[in-house]
This record gives sequence, structure tokens and C-alpha cells, in this order.
Amino acid sequence: MHKKCGEFQRERITIFQQENSALSKITGMKRFASDRLEITVFNIDDELPDILDDTSQWLPDSIDADLVIDYLTHPDLSVDLAFLCQKEGVPVVASGKKISGGHAITPCICCMLTHHDELGLYGRLFGAPEIKLNLKNDIIEKVEVIRGAPCGATWDAARKIEGLDVEYAKVRYGLEVQFFCTADPASWDPIYGKSPVHMAADIHSAAFRKSLKEGVF
Repeated sequence: MHKKCGEFQRERITIFQQENSALSKITGMKRFASDRLEITVFNIDDELPDILDDTSQWLPDSIDADLVIDYLTHPDLSVDLAFLCQKEGVPVVASGKKISGGHAITPCICCMLTHHDELGLYGRLFGAPEIKLNLKNDIIEKVEVIRGAPCGATWDAARKIEGLDVEYAKVRYGLEVQFFCTADPASWDPIYGKSPVHMAADIHSAAFRKSLKEGVF
């Protein structure tokens, strides 16, 4: 059950990581939603073999959470976590993973997560960016972030383009996102032909153009 916090329902999120692999995401979630999310971190520091036939030593027997987010680096752990979440009836987000079994939502990167009702508050606050622009004489006075990347890049980059000419900001926003994005720039997606950092820049640039098309506030 969600826990009440003032007028909000606090969503209980369990994050699975290895050797602090989700540190930037956890930091971002706490920066922008600490009053609405109750975050529990399940960390694995052990050095693991390439193949795990039995993951029970590292994963819990059950999960008491509204949502699980998988930032594990070992594929066998991610697969078995997906099956465990399916058994427990808990939705799981596993960005960048290729999981054939269990029920897991697997966007290419965190900021490509589309809306899913079952993800609750997390899904409304974090994922594919949504912004609104406040312009005066073609200068960006304020950027309101409705939804953004859990690492915080959406918000940090938004502050950098405030005060800029809108045409310059249109180009600059995606570049600023790359500076703040914490994805591995050396990783390369064979389908999109881009690194996660470049994909993050592109999706934020698209959000900027969408905001301009829909009108400013």
C-alpha cells in the first residue's frame, strides 16, 4: 500500500543495484521527489561469476514494494528479478535491459520511459521529458519541468538555458543534457546507432520542440 505524506501518497520503491550503479539516479530521485517517494536500496557488492545458475543467494525471497527499479549489471540477476517481480505482482522498470522472461518494462534509456499507469508516481515524475517554456520577447524566462530523467539532467539542463534566446536554446538544451547525463557514453546501441548520451540529448531536444509547438505558459 502507498503511504500518505501530507496530501500525497508516498510510493514505495525498491532499487536494485550493484556497486552503487544507481547512485546518480537515486540522488536525482531524492532531489526532486523525496517527499513523494519512499526509496529502499538493495545493493550487491560481491564479485560475481559471468554465469549465475542460482541467484537466490543475492536476491530476496519476496518484495514488499509498489515498484522495483533494476539497475543491476549482471544479466542473470535481472532476469530472475523480473520473474520474482512477476510472481509478486510488482511492476519493474529495467532500462537498457534485454529480458525475455518475466514482466519488465525495458526502455532503451531511463529518459525514454513512456507513461504506464502501473508505475504510479514514479512514472508520472520520471521518464521521457515533458517541459513547458515561459518566453518573453523570444527569451526563455523559465523552464518548468513536468517530467524528467531520474538522474536530474532534465532539470539541470533546463536551468542552463533560462535567459537564452529561444532559437539558441533550441540547440543548446540537448547539448546541456549531454553534460549532465550519467549514462555511459562509451555504450552504443546497434539499433539506434547512437550512445545513450546522444539518445538522451535527442529526446530532450524533441521535448523542447514539442513545448514550442504546443505553446508557452
